[in-house]
This record gives sequence, structure tokens and C-alpha cells, in this order.
Amino acid sequence: MDLRKLKKLIDLVQESGIAELEITEGEEKVRINRSGSAPVYLPHPVAAPQLQVAPNSGAAAIPAATPPEPAGHTLKSPMVGTFYRSPSPGSPSFVEVGQTVSKGQTLCIIEAMKLLNEIESDVSGTIKAALVENGQPVEYGQPLFIIE
Repeated sequence: MDLRKLKKLIDLVQESGIAELEITEGEEKVRINRSGSAPVYLPHPVAAPQLQVAPNSGAAAIPAATPPEPAGHTLKSPMVGTFYRSPSPGSPSFVEVGQTVSKGQTLCIIEAMKLLNEIESDVSGTIKAALVENGQPVEYGQPLFIIE
């Protein structure tokens, strides 16, 4: 966010008499508070924990639990990119849950910088879970498949 814009926002808070102003623009967030503290500039949004409330319970919110992953070998993404389960749109997936695979068999494609990288199984076994949806972005080290 531009310094001139920040100065205008600070002046606006001082002149208007409001106690606090918070503005989010893209990934930038600015909070200006008149309680004597300096303006706060956050370059990245701060993620709040997701909460679940049981229906009709009237109980307080509790943090959402992540489901346990199936036991077995976890094949992780070797790169950042877009995950594809099949070689092209409309064609069948390389593998399905329950299918037996051998070491070196192609399981998926990760597109990175317009290059299609075939990701091969590093163990032999049975696909117990596919952890990423087709067309979704993946991070380095993100679990892709559970192989048992």
C-alpha cells in the first residue's frame, strides 16, 4: 500500500473521531487505532482458526478437527504446481483408490511453469487414498497419495 494513501487514512481517523479503521486490499491489511498506538501494517493476512458449532447445541464453538490420514506410505509432491490425475482432460485417471501399483509407475502429473512432470510411485503397493483433487494447486512436500 502506498505511503500517501496510508497518511490520508491516518488523517481521516484523526479528523473523524472514529476509534479504529481497518482496510484490507488484496493481501495487504492496515489497521489504524486512535488509542495511542502506532498504525499497524500487515503485509499478509492473518488466518483465524476455523471453528465448528454443533447444530442445535447452543454450545460454544470448538476448533475443527482434521480427519486422521490412512496408515501407509505417503507419496509427497516433489514440487509446487497444479495436480492432475489423468494425462489429459476426459481421459481416465492414471490410478484409482484400491488399485495395485508398482514402483516407478506414473500416478499423476504436476504442471509447473508450463511443464508437465510425471510423478512416479516410489514404492509398490495399493493406493489407499488420493489426497488431492484433480486440478488443485499443490505445495512442495504436500501429501498426494497413501500407498500401503
